[in-house]
Formats: sequence, structure tokens, C-alpha cells
Amino acid sequence: MRKTLQHKFVDDIPGKPEEGILYIAVEWKTAVHLCICGCGNKVVTPITPNDWRLTFYGNCVSLYPSIGNWSFPCRTHYFITKNEIETMGKWSDSRIKQGREYENDRKKKHYKNLDKDDSSKGLKKE
Repeated sequence: MRKTLQHKFVDDIPGKPEEGILYIAVEWKTAVHLCICGCGNKVVTPITPNDWRLTFYGNCVSLYPSIGNWSFPCRTHYFITKNEIETMGKWSDSRIKQGREYENDRKKKHYKNLDKDDSSKGLKKE
């Protein structure tokens, strides 16, 4: 049996999220849920061009890329696709380090490209 999450669009994320619900605050560009392993840790996924993308299909949602809770003791790793949870295998410490380095490099490139776009439009960063 596959695990699923319900999604709920909210104005504000509740202080104590309920298990099994993915809260989506569009105004804050954030989705929050409790870790799917049951450890009770709150998982915050910023929805930005540089973090996670949220796709709303009308009756279900997907978050991309995967969620790797490397800072939690459980280190749970999974995808949320059309409200269904697909758990992934555990990553080694070296694989987590590689993944973090990749994400950091990707973000640096993203912001560097934004700076280039701003300068080409005559905008200055102060």
C-alpha cells in the first residue's frame, strides 16, 4: 500500500501541522508537512525557481525535486507525486555531501545569471 498526503491550500501554515497533510501557502511560496516516516519533524519546502516546484493538477499536487531530510535523525528521502509518496533508498554521507554541493552550485549559477539579467536591463544591484 502506498502512502498518500492530502493537500490543503492555506493562508498561514498552522503551528502544529497534522500528519498526512501537505499545507500550501501560496502567498508565502511555501509548502509544509510532517515527515512521512512519523518522526514528527516539520518539513518546510520553499517554492521558488531555485528550490521546489509545486504542480497543482486540480485534485492533487506534486513537489519536485525529491525531499531528502538529511538533517533529521530519520534521514527519510521521498518524492511527492500526485499526492502519493514514493520512498527512496537511504543515501550515504558521501552521497548527501555530493547532493548538497550540487544544489549549492546550482543556486550560485542561478543567482549569477539573475545578476547578468539585471545588468543587461540597466539595473544595478546596491
